Amino acid sequence: MMRALWTASSGMLAQQLNIDVISHNLSNVNTAGFKKSRLEFQDLLYETLRGAAPAPLGGYLPTTLSVGHGVRPAATQRMFSTGNFEPTQNPLDVAIEGDGFFQVELPNGSVAYTRDGSFKINGDGDLVTSDGYLVLPGINIPQGATDIAVAPDGTVSYQLDGETVTGDQITLARFPNPAGLEAIGRNLFRDTGAAGFVEEGLIPGQDCGSLASGYLEMSNVQIVEEMVKMITAQRAYEINAKAITAADEMLGVANNLRR
Repeated sequence: MMRALWTASSGMLAQQLNIDVISHNLSNVNTAGFKKSRLEFQDLLYETLRGAAPAPLGGYLPTTLSVGHGVRPAATQRMFSTGNFEPTQNPLDVAIEGDGFFQVELPNGSVAYTRDGSFKINGDGDLVTSDGYLVLPGINIPQGATDIAVAPDGTVSYQLDGETVTGDQITLARFPNPAGLEAIGRNLFRDTGAAGFVEEGLIPGQDCGSLASGYLEMSNVQIVEEMVKMITAQRAYEINAKAITAADEMLGVANNLRR
């Protein structure tokens, strides 16, 4: 009977982690470029009480007798489906229509990747993220520039001294398996090698998704879907708790047989 206690407890722990993942998704429903996660489970090892024994009339019995030992969380799969586009009327807000990531340079010199295109201009005229990280390959807009625009191919143009100037070009990066990227917070991802070979310097609209200036890609979290998952996880947690209660009551009956 102790097996049932440990098996049901593994289910409770798994559903508790499931609720944690769902809560994280819901908390980032308004985070630009956020990609929701899904918790995946695997069953634990089995105890074989009877193997493929010979049948009385020859051959083997069609089934074995085995009991499982519960469940364990296997992975958190990040879903990179495109979120809704929100118009902002800000030319420095850029959304990616299709696959691809913006590249940013971290303070330690390493490169991170993001789908959050809410860019700003720092005091040196460089295009940066909200945290001041430089957008690669390095976009500079001189002081006094007006009517800034980002074309679908990433080309940045602006008005300077009454003339239209074509400046630098935003390029993108792409991975064969973006789910292998590691989320490090601040809407950033880091390459771990599991994402595959990175293709950098891609021209938007040719080798990957095109850019939409004046829009932000919002989170791909669907509130109703996450609420349904939360209810399902809560019910699964409750039924595992009831299994523990039932096993405990059966142990109590066995313990009181001699009374």
